[in-house]
Amino acid sequence: MMNNRSDVTRIRLFRNDFLERFTLISPAAFAVTWTIFLGFAIYASWGVTSFGMSIALVALGVLIWTLFEYIMHRFVFHLKFTSEWGRGLIFIAHGNHHAMPGDPYRNIMPPVVSVLISCGVWFLFVQMIGDAGSVLFVGFGIGYVVYDVTHYACHQFPMRGRILGALRQHHIRHHYAKQEGNFAITAILWDRVFGTYIPKKKKRA
Repeated sequence: MMNNRSDVTRIRLFRNDFLERFTLISPAAFAVTWTIFLGFAIYASWGVTSFGMSIALVALGVLIWTLFEYIMHRFVFHLKFTSEWGRGLIFIAHGNHHAMPGDPYRNIMPPVVSVLISCGVWFLFVQMIGDAGSVLFVGFGIGYVVYDVTHYACHQFPMRGRILGALRQHHIRHHYAKQEGNFAITAILWDRVFGTYIPKKKKRA
């Protein structure tokens, strides 16, 4: 259920109303968009490889997504520009989320960005390994959907339980403890592998 809290003040990114609408997305719109897009990817990849190879390629695609997620968040979304134009670009892409992390309509990447990037990745996979690239992309797309659902939940729901709680705490420390760390959202192991893990504060005795 959408958390339409009245105390959330939205940061406006564009003066133009038409452009501004493209920076917002609801969970329902996200679900419809990615059901159609992933459905088309599955249709395009159906029967391209054997069942066993398809499972392996999908699993590899998910793994590739987790690395892509970490690299994009660390090296693109937190890129430090010195120019005013560059800082403005990063603020539109990601900085506004840190300024207002509770905005439910900006906890999910808008399709104008996510679908466009995904089409580029899909094309790259096909160029690299032929038609089997579509199968690889299905795994990549599944990884993305899990990522954005997890990210939305981290900001909008309590996420109790050992695994869900750990995911939420990991991401919340990125927002409120140290922005230069805990870049992974779903595969939080990567922060330990690459030395960007933010440890929990030890409780005083």
